Amino acid sequence: MSRPRERADLPFAAHLEPHPGGLVASGDYDTALFDGNAFDEPDAGDARFIECAFSGAVFTGGRYRRARFSDVWMHSVRWVGADLGETTWLDAEMIASALAGIQLFGAEVTRVVFHDCKLDSVNFRGATLREVSFVNCRMTEVDFAGATLDQVTFPGSLLEGTRFGKAKMSKVDLTGAAGLGMKDGYDSLAGATISGGQLMELAPMLAETLGIRVAD
Repeated sequence: MSRPRERADLPFAAHLEPHPGGLVASGDYDTALFDGNAFDEPDAGDARFIECAFSGAVFTGGRYRRARFSDVWMHSVRWVGADLGETTWLDAEMIASALAGIQLFGAEVTRVVFHDCKLDSVNFRGATLREVSFVNCRMTEVDFAGATLDQVTFPGSLLEGTRFGKAKMSKVDLTGAAGLGMKDGYDSLAGATISGGQLMELAPMLAETLGIRVAD
């Protein structure tokens, strides 16, 4: 399990410059530092964030549809009610951050790590997640319905009310999850690895999904 990096450890740390203004559609943000910035309902669709660092920033609402986040680092960031549908995330790290009511449907999320984050009502429907880790996260009502999950892990994370309906899984490791609370999608666990204890916990729901009648 990798340890989260500090801002000073970033390979582009020496090139970061504070971003003084707002966000605009199709904006190009390269080696920008967002330190304590607050954004309320911006329209930043199709924007590009390359080698940027976000520390203590707050994003309330707003539209970021099809924006690209590449080589970004986020610490203590709050995302509330933002539309991040169809965005692209590549080589990103999110630490001790909170995401609530976020739309990430259809997103492409590759080589991203969430450390000690809180995810509440986050919509990953139809998204593609590859080499993604949720480490020591609390995940409440997170929706992976119809998503493609490839090499996704959940070490130390608590899942509550998670939806996996019609998800496609490959090399998904759920064994390290601190809790595996699922609302649906038991038949989508093909391609996932679970522990013996998790199997016992899920057995009644798996039997019901497969139409197995259990008689004592």
